Amino acid sequence: MSTEESPVEHEDRWILSLRGLSVAKIGVDYRLVLDLDSDWEVAFESPVDLSHRTAQATPSVLLTPESQDVAAALTLFGAHVLSAVAFKSGTLRLVFDTGHRLTCPSDPSFEAWQITGRTGWRFVSLPGSGLAVRPGPGRSESVSEDLVPIS
Repeated sequence: MSTEESPVEHEDRWILSLRGLSVAKIGVDYRLVLDLDSDWEVAFESPVDLSHRTAQATPSVLLTPESQDVAAALTLFGAHVLSAVAFKSGTLRLVFDTGHRLTCPSDPSFEAWQITGRTGWRFVSLPGSGLAVRPGPGRSESVSEDLVPIS
């Protein structure tokens, strides 16, 4: 995967260019932060569902960053991203080669998650619903440094 690829916008979602990147570091404060290769960061500030493809054998776990109840996320260390989708509704879905899946919906009161990359891209789940995007360089000459809500 080339980290120089730009995310791809569709009618209801963005396909993020994180495929093949691995979880190189996991941090916890009031957030759960996954540092990926190539200086991409995924930060969760609201509860996020961690599930596995064998749902019958392994029930999903709700990770709660604000109370540091995120120990189950340690299983993601070293995992490679298979797909990363930011829905325009504000939900984020990450699927890993270990069979794990993280799903984080928007939060009614604050920004549930954000993804930032070294190429300037930034995706933020807006309070209530929706997605804000700051494109990387060369995407749009008219976009300022502020995030642009996407409907």
